[in-house]
Amino acid sequence: MLPTTVGQIIRPAATLMPAAVALIDGDVELSYVELDERCNRVAHGLRRLGVERGDRVAVLFPNEYRFVESLLGAMRAGAIVVPCNPRLDDVSLRYVLGHSETRVLLVSADLAEQASRVADGLPMLEAVVSGDDWCVGASGDPIDVPVGSDDPAMLPYTSGSTGRPKGALLTHRGLMWCYDAQRKAMLIDHTERSLVPVPLCHVNGMAGGLMPLLLAGGSVVVLRDFEPRALLASLERHRCTFMTGVPALYQRLLEERAALAECDLSALRFVNCGSATAPPELLRAIRAAFGVRVTEGYGLTEGGPVCAKTPRWGPERPGSVGLPFPGAKLRLVSTEDGARELGDDQIGELWVRTPGNAVGYYREPELTAERFTPDGWLKTGDLARRDQDGYYYFVGRRDDMINCGGDKVYPKYVEDVLLRHPDVAAACVVAAPHPTKGAAPVAFVVRRGSAALDELTLRAYFLRHGSAYAHPRRITFLLELPLTSIGKVDRLALTRRAADAATVVAPA
Repeated sequence: MLPTTVGQIIRPAATLMPAAVALIDGDVELSYVELDERCNRVAHGLRRLGVERGDRVAVLFPNEYRFVESLLGAMRAGAIVVPCNPRLDDVSLRYVLGHSETRVLLVSADLAEQASRVADGLPMLEAVVSGDDWCVGASGDPIDVPVGSDDPAMLPYTSGSTGRPKGALLTHRGLMWCYDAQRKAMLIDHTERSLVPVPLCHVNGMAGGLMPLLLAGGSVVVLRDFEPRALLASLERHRCTFMTGVPALYQRLLEERAALAECDLSALRFVNCGSATAPPELLRAIRAAFGVRVTEGYGLTEGGPVCAKTPRWGPERPGSVGLPFPGAKLRLVSTEDGARELGDDQIGELWVRTPGNAVGYYREPELTAERFTPDGWLKTGDLARRDQDGYYYFVGRRDDMINCGGDKVYPKYVEDVLLRHPDVAAACVVAAPHPTKGAAPVAFVVRRGSAALDELTLRAYFLRHGSAYAHPRRITFLLELPLTSIGKVDRLALTRRAADAATVVAPA
C-alpha cells in the first residue's frame, strides 16, 4: 500500500528496514528510522510555533538533509510547503514569501542573513527559524494531525522566465501518483542509490532523484555544490547506481575526460537528463562516456509535475521525452484554432491531464481559467510532436517560435543543426528584429575547446545541412551560455541581448 500523503512517504521503509540508509550528505548518514524521527520533531516543533493545517511553511535550504526533514516534517504538521530556491535574490524571495502568505520560514543557517533581510515588511511571516535549536525537546513520536490525500501539499513557484513566478497548488494524491509513476518507469527499488547534484527544491531533483528513491527504500546522496571532479568522486565513493542532472552539468562532466576515464562507474545503472532539452549528440556522448542508458522525461510544475518518461527498457530514442505515465493523458492541439486535435508527426501545443495536475495557480483565478480547461486539461504552452509509436518529442515553447516573414522557425531545430558541427559545444537561438521579415533567428554559440570557428563558416554549414529559411541571420560567440538558477539556458537574458543589439541586417 502506498502512503496516502507525501509526509508519510518514508514510513514503509522506516517500518520494514529501519536501519537502511536513507540520506547521505557529506559525512552525515541518516537511516530511515532516524530520518523518520527527525521529521516528527520538525512537525511537533512547528505545531509549538502555532502552525495549523493549511498554513504555508516555506523551506529555504541548499541541497542538504535538513531540506528533506523540513519538507516532510512540515507536511506531517498539516502545512502546505513552499519550497524556495536558495539562489533566489531578495526581491524574488520576498515576492514568493509574500504572495504565498507564508507564516513560518525554515532556513539554512547559511541563508539566515538573507532571510532576515527579506522578512522585513512581510506581516504574515511570523517566524524565521534556522538550525536545530528551535525544535530541541520536540517529540520524535508520530504526530496526530489529520491530513487527507486531496489536501494541498505543496506550493512551488515557477521559475518566472516569462514573467513573475506563479504558485502551483499541488495535492498529496497528485504528488504521490507522480512519485510512484516515476519509480515504476525507472524500475527503482530498494537497491538503488541516487546522486542528486541539482536543486532538491526543483522538479528534477525532487521528483527525479529524491522522492522515488525514498518511496522505494533506496538511498539518496545529495551534493551541496557542483564541481565536476567532486561529483565523479561521489559517484565512485558511494557506489551510486543512478544520477539525475541537467544538460549543462553533463557537458561540464564530459570535459573532464581524464577524471572520467579514471572513475570507477561500475555500479552505475542509468542516468537521467532533465530540466532542459538536450541535443541528441549530447545524449549519445553521455551514453558513450558513462556506458549506461540515458533517460529523459517531460513535465512542468503545474502539470504532473512529471507526466512522461523514456523507460529503462526497449529501443533507445535520443531526443524523445518518452511515453505518458499510466493515468496521464497527453494530446497535441492545433496552434491555429486552439481546438483541433492533431495526429502523429504533426507539431502542436501539448495539453496534459494527469492526477498530478495543479488545482490551480494560487491567488490567480484569471490565469487558472485561462490555462486550465473545465474538464481538467492544462494548456502547457509547449510545442511537441508524437511519433507513430506514441513517443513524444519536445519542439520548443510556443512563445519562442519565430514568425520569420510568415515562416515558422522553431529555435530547437536551428540549435540541433548548429550542434551537429563538431566545433560547437552549445547553442541557443532566439528572435531578433529584422528590417523586412519582422523577426529572424539569431544564434549564441559556444565553441568547443580552442576551436577557431567563425560566423561565416558556421552559417555556411547551416545552409548546407539545414533549411535555408531558418538559418541564423547573426551568430554571436560566447565563452558560455547564461543559465537560470535551475540550470536552464536563460533564453530571456539572451533575447534581451539580441533586442539590444543592432537590427539584423544579414541576408534574408
